Amino acid sequence: MRGKGLYFNQLSEEVSVDACRKANHITRQTRELQRELYLAAKRSRNRRFHALYDRIFRPDILWRAWEEVRRNGGSAGMDGVTIEEVEREGVEQFLYQIEQDLKAGKYRPRPVRRVYIPKPDGRQRPIGIPSVRDRVVQQACKIVIEPVFEANFQDNSYGSVPNGVHSKR
Repeated sequence: MRGKGLYFNQLSEEVSVDACRKANHITRQTRELQRELYLAAKRSRNRRFHALYDRIFRPDILWRAWEEVRRNGGSAGMDGVTIEEVEREGVEQFLYQIEQDLKAGKYRPRPVRRVYIPKPDGRQRPIGIPSVRDRVVQQACKIVIEPVFEANFQDNSYGSVPNGVHSKR
């Protein structure tokens, strides 16, 4: 396990001032990266972003992705690992292992758990539940690539934006 760094201990009910400062610092760092990517995409509409992979496994990006996944909640995937288990076992080690797997090119998504939810008409709709680990990686990808796509929406485009609000682009 790593020593002190960007991964810091998950706090249960009591939140320390130091933890809040670290969380705010991480949020600022990730937002700064998003702003840089957005502005670069906005400046040159035809620009191709060939080297974003290394941004996905940055510790600050992975920590923010974890926080967003944790806040969203959800069930365990096929591996049976819940958010609570990750917190019990250690978030730092969990994120560090993801970082190492991504860096080494060894990361492979796990199978998705299939569940069926009832529809109003009595039929059932299948949904897939990825593992917590895969949700963190998906969220990290979203954090990194979203600003690039957001920059290229037309002013007259309509669509879903973060926070679930539909608005004119």
